[in-house]
Amino acid sequence: MQSFVATELVARALELMPIPAAHVVVTAGEFELFAMNRAYRLAGLGVVADRSPMIAELGDRILAFLASPNLRSDFEWALGDAIDCRHYRVTIARSFAAFRDRCTISLIDQTSQVQTERSLRREMSTDSLTGLPNREGFEELIERVENRTNSAVLAIDLDRFGRLNSCLGSLAGDELLITVARRIKGALRSRDTIARIGGDQFGILTTIDDDRTEAHALAERIQQTLATPFRLTDYEIRVECSVGIAYGADEAGDVAELIRHAQFAVKRAKSSGRAESYMPQDFAIARAQFSMETALRRAIENRQLRLAYQPISDLATGRIVAFEALARWTDEQGQHHSPIDFIPVAEESGLIVPLGRWAIDEAARMLAAWDKAYGSRCGVKMAVNLSAIQLQRDDIAPVLENALAQTGLSGDRFTLELTESAIVPDPDRIAGTMHALKALGTTLAMDDFGTGYSNLAYLQKLPIDVLKIDRSFVTGMLADRDKVSIVRAILSLAQALGMKTTAEGIETNELAQTLAALGCTYGQGYFYAEPLEADAAYAMIKP
Repeated sequence: MQSFVATELVARALELMPIPAAHVVVTAGEFELFAMNRAYRLAGLGVVADRSPMIAELGDRILAFLASPNLRSDFEWALGDAIDCRHYRVTIARSFAAFRDRCTISLIDQTSQVQTERSLRREMSTDSLTGLPNREGFEELIERVENRTNSAVLAIDLDRFGRLNSCLGSLAGDELLITVARRIKGALRSRDTIARIGGDQFGILTTIDDDRTEAHALAERIQQTLATPFRLTDYEIRVECSVGIAYGADEAGDVAELIRHAQFAVKRAKSSGRAESYMPQDFAIARAQFSMETALRRAIENRQLRLAYQPISDLATGRIVAFEALARWTDEQGQHHSPIDFIPVAEESGLIVPLGRWAIDEAARMLAAWDKAYGSRCGVKMAVNLSAIQLQRDDIAPVLENALAQTGLSGDRFTLELTESAIVPDPDRIAGTMHALKALGTTLAMDDFGTGYSNLAYLQKLPIDVLKIDRSFVTGMLADRDKVSIVRAILSLAQALGMKTTAEGIETNELAQTLAALGCTYGQGYFYAEPLEADAAYAMIKP
């Protein structure tokens, strides 16, 4: 009688609950749905125990709960297939502690909440432009791979996309990215997955066998697919890409690290022109570069760099006509860093802009100091190198104009040296910069001539005064007829265009005399002097 009254009380209480709830009685392993409320019936959870999906799926958990000393158990439960699935928060509680064979089950329908969360998660992990997984979604895909030892990640970086985007506009850039994504997807196998993991960077998750050449073959296939020109508005665009590869079998770390390693390999791919696999030293090199970048930024801010000065001489008379100012850096620990190491770091990080400004200011200050010590104009020019990045990101003419104003020098005391590669990215803008510099009276020299594109149209259109013959053609020239022929050709070209010439890398008197006889105007190299400290350089010209 007591059991019946208690159960009746539970049944009445169930009707007051706004959520599906049922009272279950278990007798000798057999389930009975003794009582249930209206919300439970409407939910379609079954009113007869042997036909109830709730009992069918949760029966074992109910039995385990009743066999335990617990008074309550909470858990998540999904009912149905992927298309029509309901999500519940289930609570199993004892109706009365004295009764070990019965419990009350209540269910909170969380389907709408779960679907909303999944929708938000899907949006957060999907690239809105291409519809592909974004970096977060890509990481989730890799996380779900059970055996990563047979997988590889490819990072694909589009070359020159920034320039294309700025020239053609963001809409054309977006159209290009969408088309690139489609092409890459068309080159993949069914087991490969593509994602957009950065602005102009895509990621590929691929399954490979023991032979890692599969990943390289996939990279080559993607590069060949993108080699066909794209048609955008009125332009035919050729897109090249650099591909870095990292292998899951090599990575004991997290997924983000696997992707980063593929991106590290992209840097070497940009230099080599082919797909590259990640090597452990890539990370060490990257860390060293970041460390150098931090130290270099501090050195620039604290003006801890200095200039060394290498003389440029008139080959006919031997008189020093200019000094090339070259950046030198000794850090706070007394370690000397080669320009070969820190200039690329400065260019990649953008520090080349403040570094270049400092070099112009310091060269002007030193030349003014030499004039003062000389008692009049000391008779030499100062040559300063301009980086391609510096030309693209900075307005050089006002920088030089300010340095001239601060020191009282005239523009004809400066020679500014730039390479052919500095002109190629944006020839119209660079031409405007060069004409602005010429308006200040400066001399413009094309450095390393013959090693780059050697576009004769640039020589005709741009206000270039001096061609600098690269040391690779000068060194060993006397024993190499081909080098002599190249030097002759450059000298003839310069003469035809009314330009002067400077030969780099002169190390012997015989070489200097030969170049002079061929008609070269100026020369520099260790035969005259290595780069000198300011005092030693001035000693070579003081009266």
